[in-house]
Amino acid sequence: MNRMMEKVMEIVFLIAACTSVLAVGLICVFLFANGVPAMQEIGFLNFLLGQKWKPSNDIFGILPMILGSIYVTAGAIVIGVPVGLLTAVFMAKYCPKKIYPFLKSSVELMAGIPSVVYGFFGLVIIVPLIRELSGKNGSSILAASILLGIMILPTIVGVSEAAIRAVPSHYYEGSLALGATHERSIFFVVLPAAKSGIVAAVVLGVGRAIGETMAVIMVAGNQARMPVSIIKGVRTLTANIVIEMGYAADLHREALIATAVVLFVFILIINLSVSLLNRRN
Repeated sequence: MNRMMEKVMEIVFLIAACTSVLAVGLICVFLFANGVPAMQEIGFLNFLLGQKWKPSNDIFGILPMILGSIYVTAGAIVIGVPVGLLTAVFMAKYCPKKIYPFLKSSVELMAGIPSVVYGFFGLVIIVPLIRELSGKNGSSILAASILLGIMILPTIVGVSEAAIRAVPSHYYEGSLALGATHERSIFFVVLPAAKSGIVAAVVLGVGRAIGETMAVIMVAGNQARMPVSIIKGVRTLTANIVIEMGYAADLHREALIATAVVLFVFILIINLSVSLLNRRN
């Protein structure tokens, strides 16, 4: 009986694994089958390096959206990584036991907040603040970067803290025995030992930021133009798809699917980077 149950569960697990692989495969087939022909019709270089997006004139250049996604993601990493890493260090090495459960729950709660709620927060708080300080329209690269920097904190904090706690305690104790201070032992011994985990946290944060849609739409301005300033509006790849897919048809719709192909390739590269880091580790 036990042997039969083991065999049944083995088949169930195999079907579940194959289903996941099949789902990814179907997504790839759909995207590339519909997106690549559009790229060929438009021209790969014209599509990827074109600086104008005017569907009414059959002009489809997504370079402004590619740069917009890169700038917003880079800004989010600049803002989110230092805060997230220092928070992880505090939680792993400094946090009193009495407040740790509250702080841990708060970080985990941030991961569960819907992106539209973050977007509403950015629209009500961040955008007006930037508008008041700069005298420009507050919907901008800066607003999107700040908001995404907040949104990626749970990912960076959670993975970084786990990596820091995974470092063997004798590293830290040996450093103290050699005369190093508490801070030096953490920042010059423990953190370098947890480097691969911290890098993986950053890469996962990049994937979270570059794939975000709703919150970015609400605060980024959504102008399909080349980025010129951090206080100017911008449109990302995800925002471009969501904003126009509802009424797109023919070549316009295929160009949006091709945009999804470019975004998919970005995410694939990020996930591949994490896999290579884990394999080397």
